[in-house]
Amino acid sequence: MERGVYFDAWFPRQHCYHPSLPPRRLKMVDDLVHYRATMLVWSALGGGSLSLPYLEQEAWGDIDPRFRFYGFVNDSEFVAACRERGIKVFGIVFEVQGWEFPVELSEDESRVLSLNELRGEGKRAWLGLREFSQNRFPKLWRPFEDYFPGGLTNSDGERVTDLLEECCSRDIHGEPCHARWVECPDREHYCYTMDRNNPVWREYLKAVIRIQVDAGVDGIQLDEAELPLTTLQYGGCFCKDCMKGFRQYLVALSHKPPALAGVDLGTFHYGEFLLERGFDFKERQDSSPLFWDYVRFQRGQIARYFRELADYAREYAASQGREVVVSGNFFNLFDQYYALEPSVDVVITEMRNTRYRQPEWYRYVAGFVRDKPVVVVENPYGGVVPELVEALKHGRGYDRFRQSLYEAAALGANMSVPYGAWMGSVVEDSFWAPHELCVEIQTFLAEHEELFSPRTYSEVAVVYSVESNFELVARRDQFADNRANVSGEERVPFYEVCERLSAAAQPYDVLFFPDGKLRADELTPDDLAQYRTLILPGVTHVTDRQRELLDAFENAGGALADETFDPAADPQLRLDGRADVAVNVQRTDRGAAVHVIRYDHDDEADAVPPLSELEVHLRLPERFTRATAFSPDGALRVGLGADGSSHRLRLGDLGVYGVVLLER
Repeated sequence: MERGVYFDAWFPRQHCYHPSLPPRRLKMVDDLVHYRATMLVWSALGGGSLSLPYLEQEAWGDIDPRFRFYGFVNDSEFVAACRERGIKVFGIVFEVQGWEFPVELSEDESRVLSLNELRGEGKRAWLGLREFSQNRFPKLWRPFEDYFPGGLTNSDGERVTDLLEECCSRDIHGEPCHARWVECPDREHYCYTMDRNNPVWREYLKAVIRIQVDAGVDGIQLDEAELPLTTLQYGGCFCKDCMKGFRQYLVALSHKPPALAGVDLGTFHYGEFLLERGFDFKERQDSSPLFWDYVRFQRGQIARYFRELADYAREYAASQGREVVVSGNFFNLFDQYYALEPSVDVVITEMRNTRYRQPEWYRYVAGFVRDKPVVVVENPYGGVVPELVEALKHGRGYDRFRQSLYEAAALGANMSVPYGAWMGSVVEDSFWAPHELCVEIQTFLAEHEELFSPRTYSEVAVVYSVESNFELVARRDQFADNRANVSGEERVPFYEVCERLSAAAQPYDVLFFPDGKLRADELTPDDLAQYRTLILPGVTHVTDRQRELLDAFENAGGALADETFDPAADPQLRLDGRADVAVNVQRTDRGAAVHVIRYDHDDEADAVPPLSELEVHLRLPERFTRATAFSPDGALRVGLGADGSSHRLRLGDLGVYGVVLLER
């Protein structure tokens, strides 16, 4: 398993400023070694959405001897130092961000006196993508044409003279959309949301990737992988390239939506079409005419252009005699990313709402990624992170933090260690957990890698149908302002079933049924052979291949169930004793690893009190006769009784987390 670190390294008690991350120090590498880190995410070379010369300064800029004294390094040096210790560093491509910053310059405009945080010195100006593309400051930055000989030309055949205005997303009235979740409201800077459907912006992102690869990164992380769907929360995107693409999409449809009756598609413009009918795409968005057609169009676009950039990163690295791994930010692993997953080597996801208990979400994550490594990072908006950060500062919340990382490991994922991690654009702070606590957790995970596997012994699998859940999940989760992260109230049977199974402490897997268009079917009867029951909650659409798969499963003796499935009917696992736990049985080379994560936290005591006794009755397809207990505190005890496929585990002194390895 990968052991990820959410390595923003933003400063304590100061804003988390995008896009440029703070300078790195060699001491940080020592910390990462202590954390047994294998991978750093959101970790290096983010300044490309300010300008390419600024990104080059991050990569190779001179470090003043005063800062060398304390081990400061540029990003290429940091990447090399991490690689020497076996740690992979991802360059972060902030795809959706286009920045402008206030700056103070010397009178001859040859030196930056202050940037973003101003001091009241020198000549005031702006510095960002617009100035770069206009060669506004030749004494500061190399000319735009050094990076793009001959310049860049847009889809109308026009030479680009303002990168920011050319490539931004726009609302229905043509106004640029802002990336509000990264703009600090008490600062003058501003950030437009950019549109990857614009070929000019894709060419710019490729230049960012080239610089990152040349600087030695081990991986490319394409953040905001769903743009321009990102902009739906702010009323976009109606830029020229989205409007051209959507018109072509509608023209190609064999069955035209009824809303297009009498409409001339030769001159069709979706924004004008909506305004004529009284819709502004900000209110009543999902009831706007052609809305779901528009979303389908954009889902196809994000798969197409994410794949283009992912392929380009690998191809460019190969041309330089190197290899890189590719990932993105598959935010909350919404199903719109499922068509993108084949393009990545490792899945990185920012969860939507960080909770103290989220077993059903982690089982969904494990089903989404299957055999690929996955690294999860927390989200400061709409969850428990601000509360946990404050608790840790005052020496409290240690078991809550342990729960957070061990829950992911128990349920098939990796929860990253925060290292100056994102706290949003309003709170002036970053997430630093106590060093010794991080070392304790990561040491246990690293020294027991043989206990972790993406394969399981689950008898039940829940099917997530991408097409069946298309509108339901979008209405519930995808279009709200991500600074609030408030889910809608839409009922989603899939989530309800998973919540019931998790509440009953039942082991289960999640299987994905793709839409068959943006992503083809891949599951085979062998993939289903281990299950007694497949639950198909709210599945209203199956492809021909999926129907054949289900028929074969039934013919082999498997049972199909819907959302009325009762976890108490012939459960695979039964508990004797009161405990609030989740259990996942991972299939390892040595046997069955029974992972138990506890949620019964005593808030007054600020701890998960040890559980003196818990008896677990577990059905497995073969008989295991030897049990070994593992726990971070070393206190867990286990006794085993086995009768055929029935196993009785008598656990003693179970703390926050424990694993029992059953061997033949």
